[in-house]
Amino acid sequence: MYDMIGWAKDLFPIPRSLTGDGVRETFKYLQTINPEITIYSYSTGTQVFDWEIPREWRISDAWIEHLPTGQRFAEFSDCNLHVLGYSLPMEAEMDRAELLPNIYTQPDQPDLVPYVTSYYKDRWGFCMSHIAKDALPEGPYRVHIDSALFDGELLVGDALIQGETERELMFSSYICHPSMANNELSGPVVLSALLKFIKDCIPQPKFSYRFILVPETIGSLAYMSRNLEQMQEHVACAFNLSCVGDERAYSHVQSRYGDTIADIALQSALIGKENVKTYSFLERGSDERQYGAPGVDLPLCGFCRSKYGEYPEYHTDADNFDVVTQQGLDGAFQVMTTIIKAFELGLYPTVAVKGEPQLGKRGLYPTISQKGSYSAIRARMDVLAYSDGSNSLFDIANRISVPLDIVLEEVEVMLAHGLITVSDTATGE
Repeated sequence: MYDMIGWAKDLFPIPRSLTGDGVRETFKYLQTINPEITIYSYSTGTQVFDWEIPREWRISDAWIEHLPTGQRFAEFSDCNLHVLGYSLPMEAEMDRAELLPNIYTQPDQPDLVPYVTSYYKDRWGFCMSHIAKDALPEGPYRVHIDSALFDGELLVGDALIQGETERELMFSSYICHPSMANNELSGPVVLSALLKFIKDCIPQPKFSYRFILVPETIGSLAYMSRNLEQMQEHVACAFNLSCVGDERAYSHVQSRYGDTIADIALQSALIGKENVKTYSFLERGSDERQYGAPGVDLPLCGFCRSKYGEYPEYHTDADNFDVVTQQGLDGAFQVMTTIIKAFELGLYPTVAVKGEPQLGKRGLYPTISQKGSYSAIRARMDVLAYSDGSNSLFDIANRISVPLDIVLEEVEVMLAHGLITVSDTATGE
C-alpha cells in the first residue's frame, strides 16, 4: 500500500545516533511523508526523571591509516558503523598494539562489522570485522576521528490525530540507529505508513492516535517527562514497533504481566501466521522497559517480526536489505492495521436477536444440510456464540482460534444484516 522499502532505502545512509545532524535529517525526511510530525527539543543537562539529557554528538569523518603504505581501514565514509557510537575525537599516531584495544569486533561473527556504542562513558574507538582487525599489519598508524561532543539538544517527535474520543492508540519506534535496515529503519517506516493509513483511510476516526519517534531509552523517558500524565489518562492500547521488516517470524514481546489489551489484541492478530513467537517481559527491550515501568504502566507490548537480538544480522552491517523486504514490512503493517480496524469497528459485539439467528433466510448459512456443510461457516457461528457484549473482538478471536481479520469480516457481515450491534465498551451479558 505504501513504499516503505523505498523510504527505508532513502534513510539508510544517514548516520543517526541519540542526537545530532543525522536525527535532524531523518526527521526532515519523515516530515515529507507526514508533515504532522512535530519535533521537540530537550537541552543537554535537562533532568528527565532519573536521567539527564546527554551531550550532543557530531561525527563528520573517521579512518585508520597505515602510515608505511597509506592504506586506510575502518573508513566512516564506507560504513557509518565503523565508528564507535559517541566516540570522542581522536587525532594521533600510534603503533598496532596501542590501536587494537580501541577496535571493537564480534568474534562469533568474524566477517561482520558490529554496531557498538558508548553513550554514557567517554571513550574513542572503531568497529571492524574480526578478520579485518586480525589482518592489520604492523604500524605505525594515524588515527583520525573528526567528532565532537558538546552541549546541544536531543530531539523527539510525535504526531497526534484527534478522533471522536480522547482514548488513544499509541505507536512508538526508534529514531537513533545508523545504517541498519531492520534495527531500526523498519520501525519508523511502518509507523509512518500507519500514520498515513489513518489519514488516508479513516478520515473521521473514533479513536485518537499518538505516534512517537524517539532515540531509545533516553528519548522515551524525555517524552514521558512532559507527557506522562496525559498518556496515562488517554492511552487505551499501545505498541512499541522494532525490527518489523523481515519475513522470518512474527514476535510478541509481552507487557509486564502479559494481560493488557495490547497483548490480547496482538495475540489475536497473529493467529494463523507462520512462525509466531511469544516472549515474556523478562526478554523485553529498551522502550518496553520505559513504557512498562512501575509507576508508568502504559497498556503496551512490543511487536517485531524477528525479535531484536534473535536474528543473526542484528547489530551488524549485515542488517541490510537482504533482511528487510517490502513483503516483510507489509506483513507488519497488516497486523497493526487489523488491530486499528477492530478498534474503529467497535470492540464489543452483541447479538441483536434472542436465540440463534436464522442465517439461512439471509443467505448466510447453507440451505442443504450435509456432512461438512457446517464447517464452512463454523467461524461465523462461533463469533455469534461469543457476541454477548462482554467479549472483545480480540477475546473472541483468541477463544475460537480464528485470526482477527476473519473475525472482523464476520462481524461486518453480521452488522450489514442487523444481526449484531457493537460498542466501544463492554456491556456485559
